[in-house]
Amino acid sequence: MGINYGQIANNLPSPSRVVGLLQSLNVSRVKLYDADPNVLLAFANTNVEFIIGLGNEYIQSVPDAAKAQAWIETHVKPYIGRTKITCITVGNEVDNSNDTQLLTNLVPAMQSAYPPSAGSFRPDLAEVIQPLLSFHSQTGYPFLINAYPFFAYKGSPDEVSLDYALFGSNNTGMTDPITNLYYDNMLYAQVDAVYSAIKAMGHTNIEVKVSETGWPSKGDADEVGATPQNAGLYNGNLFKRVQARQGTPAKPSVPIDVHVFALFNEDLKPGPTSERNYGLFYPDGSPVYNMGFHAYLPEGTDIAYTSASGSDVSHPCSFDTFLVEFLKNVQVMLIALHCLFAGFSSFQSDSIFGGLFNVFMRALFCTQRRGRGQKTLEDQ
Repeated sequence: MGINYGQIANNLPSPSRVVGLLQSLNVSRVKLYDADPNVLLAFANTNVEFIIGLGNEYIQSVPDAAKAQAWIETHVKPYIGRTKITCITVGNEVDNSNDTQLLTNLVPAMQSAYPPSAGSFRPDLAEVIQPLLSFHSQTGYPFLINAYPFFAYKGSPDEVSLDYALFGSNNTGMTDPITNLYYDNMLYAQVDAVYSAIKAMGHTNIEVKVSETGWPSKGDADEVGATPQNAGLYNGNLFKRVQARQGTPAKPSVPIDVHVFALFNEDLKPGPTSERNYGLFYPDGSPVYNMGFHAYLPEGTDIAYTSASGSDVSHPCSFDTFLVEFLKNVQVMLIALHCLFAGFSSFQSDSIFGGLFNVFMRALFCTQRRGRGQKTLEDQ
């Protein structure tokens, strides 16, 4: 299990202290939302594997190989041989919270009781998604998704079993009427819905990995279920599943691969209260809730962070226009970056320079982090 290290805060401990915290947790995989040199240098020679991010602000300005190479030369090459960069994501949570047109475009393939086997991508993006999936298929790179059962529960608490969302043992689960596969938790259903969407596009050899999942310990009045107890149950039960190397019902032989969100509460994150309360730890290193294990944040001098660039960039343009252009540019970027790394013999040979494409599944499927999903009884 890995962890997401977000830095949209002004009170976080310095990266050098975070090294000690993660070592005490025995965490060996970390996902960043940018390529922060302070973090990458602090973790040099620690054997921790990093997913780094090319932020949304680069997507439209870096569609050609020359500019892609410049980014690699600046943000990746200096750390090769010291810090283990195993994956690069292109973009994160491409979204525009003010876009109301998305309401009618989302395919509700992952609502609480929707069969995972009916998962599908938005039809209007098919011609752009297909080349990206082909690229993943040809290169063997994984498809990264952000999956949050919390949002499905928050949106329909009277219809979604909390126990089902928290991996609890006191729920009836659901059986997919098409595949007859039984699901005892929502996260696995969401992951298999993505597999189904990919399969519907003609690809069966692409592995899906969960680059983000978590549960908030605090929320606004309308954010049902955001409590320390539920957060502890979700992450604790998820940890047990990962430790058991479980696969999903549709992919039982492929252990689920997860990065938990997030390491710290981030006090500068915009949006509802929950957005600032996904952390396993407070900035002083104390646990937000009981997780069943202990960690230690070493003493030291802290650096006051103001904000991490590229972590949660908003875009004023039309969401649909931006998303289509984003996907087109990502396709160019993937090919350019893939070719560039062929020339870096010192790059980790076992690296998964993949994921690369991380358009949050809330934008392509129905699980919408800001409540934009809608139910349907008809196939889309």
